[in-house]
Amino acid sequence: MTEQLRLMAVHAHPDDESSKGAATMAKYVSEGVPVLVVTCTGGERGSILNPKLQGDKYIEENIHEVRAKEMDEARQILGIDQEWLGYVDSGLPEGDPLPPLPEGCFALEDVDEAAGRLVKKIRAFRPQVITTYDENGGYPHPDHIMTHKISMVAFEGAADTEKYPEAEFGPAYQPQKLYYNQGFNKPRTVALHEALLSRGMESPYGEWLERWKEFERKERTLTTHVPCADFFEIRDKALVAHATQIDPDGGWFRVPMEIQKEVWPTEEYELAKSLVDTSLPESDLFEGIRENA
Repeated sequence: MTEQLRLMAVHAHPDDESSKGAATMAKYVSEGVPVLVVTCTGGERGSILNPKLQGDKYIEENIHEVRAKEMDEARQILGIDQEWLGYVDSGLPEGDPLPPLPEGCFALEDVDEAAGRLVKKIRAFRPQVITTYDENGGYPHPDHIMTHKISMVAFEGAADTEKYPEAEFGPAYQPQKLYYNQGFNKPRTVALHEALLSRGMESPYGEWLERWKEFERKERTLTTHVPCADFFEIRDKALVAHATQIDPDGGWFRVPMEIQKEVWPTEEYELAKSLVDTSLPESDLFEGIRENA
């Protein structure tokens, strides 16, 4: 059965696949489900966030090549396939007012044209399920927001032979479900924060929760909780493979694994589009599809 199931995850940069839904992907890979990550940009404008590597001239001058190698290592750890969409990182503009985005970057591309590249990937791989970001990008990075836009167009466009002719884009195909990654949700953060404090341990989430209050961030609807605690170690190993982006001694890894598995053993998603009948809440991205496979 599982040979017929296929999952596609559409991400903005290398490392996003390892910080958002990685344990879920590893779980499905273990079941024999082919998983394809489509990475929209090369992460060329990403800062070197690991303090141990900051100031390394080779990395600074060859960041595109370095991040591609990191992506390949993470891909092997997760057991997934991965393809590039071929766009250039937009960077994260900062300041008030915000500076203009750099010419030629992903976020300034034509949405329909960029979606066409993704349509080709969808029609070739033929996933029943696609995961991507919500309309806010998960957080307001211009590449994440653009990833959302092209994913929504491509979900419908993969079956639209007038907009995307088969001669150029391949045989038409309609995915069945589309989800937004919602792993960074408040209920999970609160649960882990309180679990740490109740054990007399320091929590890395205090500032996060204060920022949630400050920005009055709207809570998303968590429709789908995928049990995947057995794959948290693989997730973390893949994340560490993105060495320029992740400090292995940083906040990402301050919650002991046994507490994570006990308190919050799932990864969360928001069902945004479904062409099949399903009952909410779900515990499987293929719910409503698996039964008919």
